[in-house]
Amino acid sequence: MLLRENIYDLLRADILACRFAPGDEMREQDLAERYSVSRQPVRDALLRLQREHLVTVQPRQGYRVTPISLSDARDLLRFRLALEPACVTEAIESAPDSVLKSLDEFRRFSGSHEEFITYNRGFHTALAHASGNRRMATALCDLIGQADRLVRVSVSNLKGHDPAKLVAEHVALIDAMQSRETRTAARIIKAHIGATEKRVLPALKRNAVIVEERSS
Repeated sequence: MLLRENIYDLLRADILACRFAPGDEMREQDLAERYSVSRQPVRDALLRLQREHLVTVQPRQGYRVTPISLSDARDLLRFRLALEPACVTEAIESAPDSVLKSLDEFRRFSGSHEEFITYNRGFHTALAHASGNRRMATALCDLIGQADRLVRVSVSNLKGHDPAKLVAEHVALIDAMQSRETRTAARIIKAHIGATEKRVLPALKRNAVIVEERSS
Protein backbone atom coordinates (compact mmCIF):
# COMPACT_ATOMS: atom_id res chain seq x y z
CA MET A 1 0.00 0.00 0.00
CA LEU A 2 1.29 3.47 -0.82
CA LEU A 3 2.54 5.65 2.00
CA ARG A 4 -0.14 8.29 1.43
CA GLU A 5 -2.79 5.59 1.78
CA ASN A 6 -1.25 4.53 5.09
CA ILE A 7 -1.34 8.06 6.46
CA TYR A 8 -4.89 8.63 5.26
CA ASP A 9 -6.06 5.41 6.92
CA LEU A 10 -4.23 6.18 10.17
CA LEU A 11 -5.43 9.76 10.39
CA ARG A 12 -9.00 8.84 9.50
CA ALA A 13 -9.01 6.08 12.11
CA ASP A 14 -7.66 8.48 14.74
CA ILE A 15 -10.43 10.98 13.96
CA LEU A 16 -13.21 8.38 14.02
CA ALA A 17 -11.87 6.93 17.27
CA CYS A 18 -11.82 10.47 18.73
CA ARG A 19 -8.10 10.36 19.41
CA PHE A 20 -8.45 13.69 17.62
CA ALA A 21 -11.64 15.08 19.15
CA PRO A 22 -14.20 17.16 17.23
CA GLY A 23 -12.92 20.73 17.11
CA ASP A 24 -9.25 19.83 17.69
CA GLU A 25 -6.78 21.89 15.68
CA MET A 26 -4.25 20.05 13.51
CA ARG A 27 -1.09 21.26 11.78
CA GLU A 28 0.72 19.50 8.97
CA GLN A 29 4.11 19.63 10.69
CA ASP A 30 2.75 18.22 13.95
CA LEU A 31 1.02 15.39 12.09
CA ALA A 32 4.14 14.68 10.01
CA GLU A 33 6.11 14.30 13.25
CA ARG A 34 3.37 12.17 14.83
CA TYR A 35 3.38 9.69 11.94
CA SER A 36 7.11 10.06 11.11
CA VAL A 37 6.57 11.11 7.49
CA SER A 38 7.05 14.19 5.34
CA ARG A 39 4.33 16.84 5.10
CA GLN A 40 3.19 15.89 1.58
CA PRO A 41 1.38 12.62 2.42
CA VAL A 42 -0.14 14.38 5.43
CA ARG A 43 -1.40 17.18 3.18
CA ASP A 44 -2.84 14.64 0.71
CA ALA A 45 -4.62 12.82 3.56
CA LEU A 46 -6.05 16.05 4.98
CA LEU A 47 -7.45 17.06 1.59
CA ARG A 48 -9.18 13.69 1.25
CA LEU A 49 -10.58 14.00 4.77
CA GLN A 50 -11.80 17.49 3.93
CA ARG A 51 -13.83 16.04 1.05
CA GLU A 52 -15.34 13.58 3.55
CA HIS A 53 -16.24 16.50 5.86
CA LEU A 54 -14.11 15.08 8.66
CA VAL A 55 -11.57 17.92 8.46
CA THR A 56 -12.12 21.65 7.95
CA VAL A 57 -9.48 23.93 6.43
CA GLN A 58 -8.79 27.10 8.38
CA PRO A 59 -7.11 29.65 6.05
CA ARG A 60 -3.59 30.56 7.28
CA GLN A 61 -4.19 28.58 10.46
CA GLY A 62 -4.11 24.93 9.40
CA TYR A 63 -6.89 22.42 9.90
CA ARG A 64 -9.26 21.24 12.55
CA VAL A 65 -11.39 18.18 13.07
CA THR A 66 -14.88 19.09 11.92
CA PRO A 67 -17.10 19.61 14.97
CA ILE A 68 -20.25 17.52 15.20
CA SER A 69 -23.54 19.33 14.79
CA LEU A 70 -26.89 17.87 15.76
CA SER A 71 -28.22 18.49 12.28
CA ASP A 72 -25.30 16.67 10.65
CA ALA A 73 -25.62 13.78 13.11
CA ARG A 74 -29.31 13.54 12.31
CA ASP A 75 -28.58 13.65 8.57
CA LEU A 76 -26.03 10.85 8.93
CA LEU A 77 -28.40 8.59 10.87
CA ARG A 78 -31.31 9.28 8.51
CA PHE A 79 -29.11 8.44 5.51
CA ARG A 80 -28.16 5.21 7.23
CA LEU A 81 -31.84 4.53 7.90
CA ALA A 82 -32.46 4.76 4.15
CA LEU A 83 -29.41 2.77 3.05
CA GLU A 84 -28.93 -0.07 5.53
CA PRO A 85 -32.39 -1.65 5.08
CA ALA A 86 -31.69 -1.64 1.32
CA CYS A 87 -28.45 -3.54 1.92
CA VAL A 88 -30.24 -6.04 4.14
CA THR A 89 -32.91 -6.57 1.49
CA GLU A 90 -30.29 -7.09 -1.24
CA ALA A 91 -28.50 -9.61 0.96
CA ILE A 92 -31.70 -11.58 1.58
CA GLU A 93 -32.53 -11.60 -2.12
CA SER A 94 -29.06 -12.27 -3.53
CA ALA A 95 -26.52 -13.53 -0.99
CA PRO A 96 -25.72 -17.26 -0.93
CA ASP A 97 -26.59 -19.20 2.22
CA SER A 98 -22.91 -19.34 3.17
CA VAL A 99 -22.70 -15.54 3.40
CA LEU A 100 -25.79 -15.31 5.59
CA LYS A 101 -24.50 -18.21 7.69
CA SER A 102 -21.27 -16.30 8.33
CA LEU A 103 -23.29 -13.73 10.31
CA ASP A 104 -23.51 -16.32 13.10
CA GLU A 105 -20.21 -15.03 14.50
CA PHE A 106 -22.12 -11.95 15.69
CA ARG A 107 -24.69 -13.86 17.74
CA ARG A 108 -22.66 -13.47 20.94
CA PHE A 109 -20.65 -10.71 22.56
CA SER A 110 -18.86 -10.15 25.84
CA GLY A 111 -16.40 -7.40 26.59
CA SER A 112 -15.89 -3.71 27.29
CA HIS A 113 -17.72 -0.76 25.79
CA GLU A 114 -14.83 -0.14 23.39
CA GLU A 115 -14.89 -3.80 22.36
CA PHE A 116 -18.63 -3.50 21.79
CA ILE A 117 -18.07 -0.60 19.38
CA THR A 118 -15.66 -2.81 17.43
CA TYR A 119 -18.10 -5.75 17.49
CA ASN A 120 -20.99 -3.52 16.42
CA ARG A 121 -19.04 -1.98 13.56
CA GLY A 122 -18.03 -5.46 12.41
CA PHE A 123 -21.63 -6.64 12.38
CA HIS A 124 -23.01 -3.72 10.42
CA THR A 125 -20.05 -3.81 8.03
CA ALA A 126 -20.79 -7.50 7.41
CA LEU A 127 -24.40 -6.59 6.57
CA ALA A 128 -23.17 -4.01 4.08
CA HIS A 129 -20.88 -6.45 2.29
CA ALA A 130 -23.48 -9.23 2.36
CA SER A 131 -25.56 -7.11 -0.01
CA GLY A 132 -23.11 -7.83 -2.82
CA ASN A 133 -23.63 -4.26 -4.02
CA ARG A 134 -20.20 -2.65 -3.93
CA ARG A 135 -21.38 0.95 -4.15
CA MET A 136 -24.00 0.59 -1.44
CA ALA A 137 -21.56 -1.30 0.78
CA THR A 138 -18.89 1.40 0.41
CA ALA A 139 -21.34 4.17 1.25
CA LEU A 140 -22.78 2.29 4.21
CA CYS A 141 -19.38 1.39 5.66
CA ASP A 142 -18.45 5.07 5.59
CA LEU A 143 -21.64 5.94 7.47
CA ILE A 144 -20.99 3.18 10.00
CA GLY A 145 -17.50 4.50 10.68
CA GLN A 146 -18.75 8.04 11.19
CA ALA A 147 -21.56 6.80 13.42
CA ASP A 148 -18.88 5.31 15.70
CA ARG A 149 -17.62 8.85 16.27
CA LEU A 150 -21.08 9.97 17.33
CA VAL A 151 -21.29 7.15 19.86
CA ARG A 152 -17.84 7.90 21.28
CA VAL A 153 -18.60 11.61 21.59
CA SER A 154 -21.90 10.93 23.32
CA VAL A 155 -20.84 7.98 25.47
CA SER A 156 -20.31 9.94 28.70
CA ASN A 157 -23.93 11.02 28.49
CA LEU A 158 -25.38 7.93 26.82
CA LYS A 159 -28.34 6.51 28.71
CA GLY A 160 -29.79 3.08 28.26
CA HIS A 161 -26.74 1.53 26.60
CA ASP A 162 -27.40 -2.18 27.04
CA PRO A 163 -25.09 -4.41 24.95
CA ALA A 164 -27.20 -7.50 25.70
CA LYS A 165 -30.31 -5.83 24.30
CA LEU A 166 -28.48 -4.67 21.19
CA VAL A 167 -26.95 -8.10 20.61
CA ALA A 168 -30.45 -9.62 20.94
CA GLU A 169 -31.61 -7.26 18.18
CA HIS A 170 -28.70 -8.41 16.02
CA VAL A 171 -29.64 -12.05 16.64
CA ALA A 172 -33.26 -11.39 15.65
CA LEU A 173 -32.06 -9.74 12.45
CA ILE A 174 -29.71 -12.63 11.67
CA ASP A 175 -32.58 -15.08 12.17
CA ALA A 176 -34.83 -13.15 9.80
CA MET A 177 -32.12 -12.83 7.15
CA GLN A 178 -31.19 -16.49 7.28
CA SER A 179 -34.88 -17.38 6.92
CA ARG A 180 -35.11 -14.95 3.96
CA GLU A 181 -37.90 -13.04 5.71
CA THR A 182 -37.51 -9.69 3.99
CA ARG A 183 -40.33 -7.79 5.70
CA THR A 184 -39.34 -8.93 9.18
CA ALA A 185 -35.69 -8.11 8.58
CA ALA A 186 -36.54 -4.66 7.23
CA ARG A 187 -38.71 -3.91 10.25
CA ILE A 188 -35.97 -5.01 12.66
CA ILE A 189 -33.14 -3.02 11.05
CA LYS A 190 -35.28 0.13 10.78
CA ALA A 191 -36.26 -0.12 14.44
CA HIS A 192 -32.65 -0.81 15.39
CA ILE A 193 -31.34 2.33 13.65
CA GLY A 194 -34.27 4.40 14.89
CA ALA A 195 -33.45 3.38 18.46
CA THR A 196 -29.84 4.44 17.91
CA GLU A 197 -31.01 7.90 16.86
CA LYS A 198 -33.20 8.18 19.96
CA ARG A 199 -30.26 7.27 22.21
CA VAL A 200 -27.47 9.22 20.56
CA LEU A 201 -29.04 12.56 19.60
CA PRO A 202 -30.23 13.46 23.11
CA ALA A 203 -26.81 12.47 24.46
CA LEU A 204 -25.10 14.71 21.92
CA LYS A 205 -27.27 17.63 23.01
CA ARG A 206 -25.76 17.34 26.47
CA ASN A 207 -22.17 17.21 25.22
CA ALA A 208 -20.12 20.39 24.96
CA VAL A 209 -18.07 19.35 21.92
CA ILE A 210 -20.89 19.75 19.42
CA VAL A 211 -21.57 22.95 17.51
CA GLU A 212 -24.85 24.75 17.09
CA GLU A 213 -27.47 23.73 14.54
CA ARG A 214 -26.89 24.95 10.99
CA SER A 215 -28.72 28.19 10.28
CA SER A 216 -31.43 28.05 7.66
